[in-house]
Amino acid sequence: MSSSQSFECQAKLKFSTKLAYGIGELSGSLPSNILVFFFLFFLTDVVGLNPSLAGLIVMVGKIWDAINDPLIGWLSDHTRSRFGRRYPWMILGAVPLGLSCFLLWTVPPTNNQTLLMVYYTIIALIFYAAFTAVLLPYSALSAELTQDYDERTNLISFRSAFSIGGSIFSLILAELIFFWVDNKQQQYLILGLLAGIIAVIAIYISVWGTYKRYHYVQREPGNHPQSSPLSLWQKLRVILTNFPFLCVMAIYLCSWLSVQTIAAILPYFVINCMQLTEEHFTRMAITVQGTALMMMIVWNFLSHRLGKKAIYLMGIPFTIIAVIGLFLLQPGQVILMYVIAIMAGIGIATAYIVPWSMLPDVVDLDQLKTGERREGIFFALVVQLQKIGIALALFMVGKLLDNAGYIPGSTGQQPDTALWAIRMIIGPLPTLLLIISLVLAYFYPITRQVHQDILLQLYHKK
Repeated sequence: MSSSQSFECQAKLKFSTKLAYGIGELSGSLPSNILVFFFLFFLTDVVGLNPSLAGLIVMVGKIWDAINDPLIGWLSDHTRSRFGRRYPWMILGAVPLGLSCFLLWTVPPTNNQTLLMVYYTIIALIFYAAFTAVLLPYSALSAELTQDYDERTNLISFRSAFSIGGSIFSLILAELIFFWVDNKQQQYLILGLLAGIIAVIAIYISVWGTYKRYHYVQREPGNHPQSSPLSLWQKLRVILTNFPFLCVMAIYLCSWLSVQTIAAILPYFVINCMQLTEEHFTRMAITVQGTALMMMIVWNFLSHRLGKKAIYLMGIPFTIIAVIGLFLLQPGQVILMYVIAIMAGIGIATAYIVPWSMLPDVVDLDQLKTGERREGIFFALVVQLQKIGIALALFMVGKLLDNAGYIPGSTGQQPDTALWAIRMIIGPLPTLLLIISLVLAYFYPITRQVHQDILLQLYHKK
């Protein structure tokens, strides 16, 4: 078989395989999206926690989550079973993920700030451990199901479509629950329960739908994982000298740190700065995500012609303009607010597609240099840095709101200092991060041609 025939064979992914892989993203997108959009607000305005304590809970959970990433990534790389390296983690972690998702949105029968903090911290630790055990091996599968440059973009587009679709669904679900259920505690309890059930079902569908393809690829010559005498720490040192990987890691960190910071502060902005009801927040978020979902088709099409880096450089400026617009937006400008949401969604779509489709190409480069397939540890390091960054950012959001005099659960006017803090968090900070990500994307070196050369060299080695 010629090298071109081998690449073509590896590139062929059935629609059912891509669909099943995409569905698995619901196991992460539903629980994580309701956490990003509602959890800080839930802790302060429903549970009644001090904003600093609420931010601390989020930070502790995220840092714990980040600590798990390299360990689980390394363990999944070295897992040996008849089900492969990734699937045992996904299968065994699904039920604890769903259960802890439900418990996160349960309000204990106490007003004691210390007891509430202890409860949510413990449940957060359990949730994030299960989340990493499921989602990290799931993410690493994208590098193992195909090695084709464009087919990986297609696969990530399916995953991203379900990520955005899951986000939209979670917001619609939240709006329906908020409309039909009057009690705020019951609203979030039902939302957490449904998200947990769907998460468990989605990951089992993904395992069932991708299992055959995974083992077909692993039977190809040269695709069997090799053992290494290097320790985990030694492997990390080698990986962190990989310049393309450092670019991808920083691009992902900056883009998602900005996006999730905006998501966390958005309910405060809509309710307090724009003086609108909670329904406008969910509609605003749905507008952003719905636009991103539709633009996914456009950006995927352009990626096949222009490349991954080009579409990121084209898309992110739309989001930069949007967040500057939010910073300047005034009460009463509701229509303009939704126009800005559409602009944000245009750019956010590339943040979903590009970093995750770049990362498997970096894994191929590492295999060429070292002879090992280390998808787990690569994906773990990217997610770890992102989680640490978001944990610190959300802690700072809570701290800034607290220092600015934000009044939890207030139905009246917030002080001017709190309103100004909300505007600063939603505007200048994300703008700076997104500009940095554009600079890093410009210098990312693995183009389509470079990746084809990497695969050709790997083929000859095999």
